[in-house]
Amino acid sequence: MIDAFAGLFSGSGMNTLLRTSGAILTTLLVIPAIMKLFVVTIDEGSAAIRTRNGKPIIRRGSRSGDARGEVVVLRPGTHGAIPIFYWYRLIDVRARSNDLPVRHLTGAERHQHLVHASFDWRPLTTGHDLRVFELDVVNVTERAGNIVGAALRDIVHRLEGPVLPPNAELSPIVVAACADGVRSSCGIELVAVTVTGDALTDGYLLSEALAAASARADSPGAAAATIVASRLSAVG
Repeated sequence: MIDAFAGLFSGSGMNTLLRTSGAILTTLLVIPAIMKLFVVTIDEGSAAIRTRNGKPIIRRGSRSGDARGEVVVLRPGTHGAIPIFYWYRLIDVRARSNDLPVRHLTGAERHQHLVHASFDWRPLTTGHDLRVFELDVVNVTERAGNIVGAALRDIVHRLEGPVLPPNAELSPIVVAACADGVRSSCGIELVAVTVTGDALTDGYLLSEALAAASARADSPGAAAATIVASRLSAVG
């Protein structure tokens, strides 16, 4: 036993031990690290576009009919990659929400609303839509917010009554009015538009109060009360 243990650390035994250890380390550390360079794993909630030398790869003559082409999309799963030449850029495609600027909107009956609203959206994972989302738009949320805000304004202009309808009715109308424009301009899907606050403006409330006071003053009862009060004060 002692001779075998001593022989393990002799010249030939040490060489064998080093070769075996090197093979084990190569199998456990080096090979997985090399494989990681050539294999890309994309998790759920993400997508990726293929790049070459740092620039997105664009395929011309796409089925979308857009002469500008489409990017090469990698969806969740495992994909091959070649460093430097064929790499990828990750994109978060989960749904998100952005607030619209607070706006004064006027209804069909001249009711003025102070509207707080937000819109929910997510990137679309087609080659055409991701090309628009990544390459054509500098600020996606600003551009989409302008389109949604304009549609909301036009719809409120046609609504009657002093109170906006509930979100269950208003949201589908706004989405249907501008979903196509948001997708073509930004490459994203408009999920919902939510009015988080709707208050009549101070100017409208003041004008209503003045109108009500004027109506009361012009009524016959108010005129009679004014005459009686003046006579009683004269008698006193």
